[in-house]
Amino acid sequence: MAKHLIADIHLDLSMNALEWNRDLREPVTEINRREAGMTDKPDRGNATISFEELRKGNIGLVVATQIGRYVAPDNPLPGWHSPQQAWAQTQGQLAWYKAMEEEGHMAMIRTKEELTNHIALWNNGEPAEKKPIGYLLSIEGADSFVTVDHVERAYQYGLRAIGPAHYGPGQYANGTDSSGRLSELGQALLKKMDELHMILDVTHLNDDAFWHALELYKGPVWASHNNCRVFVNHNRQFSDDMIKALLERNAVTGIVLDAWMMVPGWVRGVSTPQNMNCNLEIMVNNIDHICQLAGNTQYAAIGSDLDGAFGTEQCPYDLTTIADIQKVDALLKKRGYTDEDVERIFSGNVINFMRSALS
Repeated sequence: MAKHLIADIHLDLSMNALEWNRDLREPVTEINRREAGMTDKPDRGNATISFEELRKGNIGLVVATQIGRYVAPDNPLPGWHSPQQAWAQTQGQLAWYKAMEEEGHMAMIRTKEELTNHIALWNNGEPAEKKPIGYLLSIEGADSFVTVDHVERAYQYGLRAIGPAHYGPGQYANGTDSSGRLSELGQALLKKMDELHMILDVTHLNDDAFWHALELYKGPVWASHNNCRVFVNHNRQFSDDMIKALLERNAVTGIVLDAWMMVPGWVRGVSTPQNMNCNLEIMVNNIDHICQLAGNTQYAAIGSDLDGAFGTEQCPYDLTTIADIQKVDALLKKRGYTDEDVERIFSGNVINFMRSALS
């Protein structure tokens, strides 16, 4: 049976390349072999992503991130000590994406026409082995923008989506495990994004900032990697009211494969996917919940966040590499979802959203 095309709307590819020093052109087995015995990161030797595995899984379209957190002197989170350093980090990540484009591994998606041409390439019936992975460039956390005017610079080099917050307090917005509405800078950021018709990613916004952002922002909105609070009661997930507000904005929500967001009571470094019974059925639970709230299958999507500082030690036990997301097809069918439904959830909803959002 032919595999459905998958769009994964949140992957930290450049972070893996530059901060984890993973060469994504190598097989996952080789990436993990080279990390044997390393202890500087909690997920060493547990990588799930390479270009080879993306192609095996028919994951031909992704939202790929830049990320560089600035931390103020009183902020205990890891990050860069100035916005200028954070900006420089994101520019190095951009250089890596461009290097991968030059070798034919990736292709940036900036316009509706580029999207249409790329989808046609992936649907032409030829093997995926030599096809580039199409990527829409997003930034996770806006603190690397030294000024609001840096947003326009980023738009010119291809950035099309911005998540104003990450973890904790930020210059522009407060994120996971914090409180408070958007700052004046954050409001100016949204105004500039509106002018450029960029995509607002509400992922990681705390509840106060989430509602404030939806009130202010008039352009396209999505949640690239969020699960449902009904299953794991934590501010990182979305409540039903938040999901319904996104549905009213025709937003897609990408479901995440980070185990602590999938099963309640997860303890990092202690819990295991096996002893917490964390499997891909839980991803389907989250997809199904969004579909039930919507009354259709037009807004659920995949935003796996795989290898976003975690690997097989902290994702479903029935997933070895990102290619295993294809297993979700059969799991959805068991619950009565049709082939057309699966196609929408796997990529159709994201493609339709991008077509509407891009110029």
